[in-house]
Amino acid sequence: MTTEPLAGGRAISAPLLGHGTEPTLFEMSVAGRSAIQLRTTGVPATTLHDLVPAAHLNPHVVAIAEVSERDLVGHFTRLSHRQFSVDLGMYPLGSCTMKYNPKFCDAVAADPGFNSVHPGAPAELIQGWLELLVELEEKLCAVTGMSAATLQPAAGAAGELTGLLLMRAYHDANGDARTRVLIPDSAHGTNPASVTLGGYQVTTIPSNSRGLVDLDALKAALGPDVAGIMLTNPNTLGLFEEEITEIAEAVHDVGGLLYYDGANLNAILGVVRPGDMGFDIVHMNLHKTFATPHGGGGPGAGPVAVSERLVDFLPGPRATLAPHGTYEWKKSARSIGRVHGWHGNAMVLARALAYVNVHGGDGLTRVAHHAVLNANWLRKRLDSTLPAAHDRVCMHECVLTATDLKAKYGVRGLDVAKGLLEEGFHSPTVYFPLIVEEALMFEPTETESLQTLKALADAVERIAQRAINDPESLHRAPQTTPVSRVDEARAARHLIPTEDAAGR
Repeated sequence: MTTEPLAGGRAISAPLLGHGTEPTLFEMSVAGRSAIQLRTTGVPATTLHDLVPAAHLNPHVVAIAEVSERDLVGHFTRLSHRQFSVDLGMYPLGSCTMKYNPKFCDAVAADPGFNSVHPGAPAELIQGWLELLVELEEKLCAVTGMSAATLQPAAGAAGELTGLLLMRAYHDANGDARTRVLIPDSAHGTNPASVTLGGYQVTTIPSNSRGLVDLDALKAALGPDVAGIMLTNPNTLGLFEEEITEIAEAVHDVGGLLYYDGANLNAILGVVRPGDMGFDIVHMNLHKTFATPHGGGGPGAGPVAVSERLVDFLPGPRATLAPHGTYEWKKSARSIGRVHGWHGNAMVLARALAYVNVHGGDGLTRVAHHAVLNANWLRKRLDSTLPAAHDRVCMHECVLTATDLKAKYGVRGLDVAKGLLEEGFHSPTVYFPLIVEEALMFEPTETESLQTLKALADAVERIAQRAINDPESLHRAPQTTPVSRVDEARAARHLIPTEDAAGR
């Protein structure tokens, strides 16, 4: 670590390669220093008090950090070096599908013809944007086998809620009061919350010994009060629901709908379509399947596609091609209304269409093939180190278990994940799905090379050897990262916000 003096006489640490302690902007602050210059408004303070009611004025001077542009840029650049990202290395988080984002798609979204348009502009002035939205909707429907789609939902969870609201609207329109939605215990983790927000009760369906929906338990739970089922296929064990057509028939026989959680859609692109399996509602995570930026809370995109009988209920307005050849906004009288302030996270939608078009149909199929191949290669390579929860061919992700390491050496799945940080890899998903003890869910995605997979497998095997020779070192891992191990559970349950004496 080096130390560089500031002009104000104080010194800050300049961490090398992301290590060491980075001061806050307030610690770097020097009175009178600024990173930006604003010309005066010419409005005197006395006039300002006349314009703004006293009740809305803060009587206290708000403290702000005073730093130069050089120090400001250096501060945030150093912080960025302390982070891990998809541009730095492999990000094998299962279920989340954190894969490399092609820069070509970023370039498309950065085009001023797209990003300088106000979302409230009239349709006749944004024909190009409307054409883009129509084309994306058509291609998403072709991929999923559905009839129409809304592009408004702002991420996967928003897509889930939209799907539940469509389910409710459909049953209400038929005068059919239903109260329950079935969710397999291998479903995506946000499904129960979405069902509750949609006004339904959750009925959990167990998995069988093969990690699939227990068909007998499903049939026993069905009844006239079942609005539908939320199903992730492949499920969160990375396994394809082989009895999906029987599941669809059973749910449809009692008047229920099938909702497809598209979290794992990248595993089946161009191979099989949810619509052909019998699904009525399909949400898609464009930030997962089509490699648009993901993480940090957004922005994301979670379009929802539906079968013909649900088209009229879709959120609106939707971009449509009018009979006279121009594009316009259109909303059905039976629409559930808006689920987004405008028409979706448009720049994410532009990136997704660029991704679809640059790959083409055959390319999207190769995405699925390579994702499945990579996951199965990793599963087989680590079989003697971290065995799979279900020893059979998986899809795009594999769920492994550290139960043997825990029983023999006291090393848990969390210890393995933290050890990987020291090896230069982001941790996989841990302890999910909940039905697998000491679960480690790896999703290598189609973007990683065989060399990267081998390096990851080597790292896991080195960690397993550490478990034998020095298990205590893994309990303390990571030690070589800018921040060592924290107690995540305690941090989530006992948040301690801090501030200085000035209230900053």
